[in-house]
Amino acid sequence: MAWIVLVVSGVLEAVWATALGKSTGFTRPGPTVVFAVGIVLSMAGLAYAMRVIPTGTAYAVWVGIGAALTVGYAMVTGTEAVSLAKVLLILGLVGCVIGLKVLH
Repeated sequence: MAWIVLVVSGVLEAVWATALGKSTGFTRPGPTVVFAVGIVLSMAGLAYAMRVIPTGTAYAVWVGIGAALTVGYAMVTGTEAVSLAKVLLILGLVGCVIGLKVLH
């Protein structure tokens, strides 16, 4: 169960990070609310998962999922340029996250 919560928390990290960028310095209410709710739920899930999963592993997986999804979303929506190098690096990051789960 902790791993499922951790993955969901990683997804929520991507949500709050993207919302933070769209909030324009907290001047837009919609993205600001999404950011606030997303960060609270993401941190709560990370804290819950860390009761079972070692801190280093949990944090690395959480950040890896969030970073990969944030950059992937930005590339899909056109706000960040797509390149073969970026895609390969994101795939490497995902591979490392999977490796941490397998080694746990």
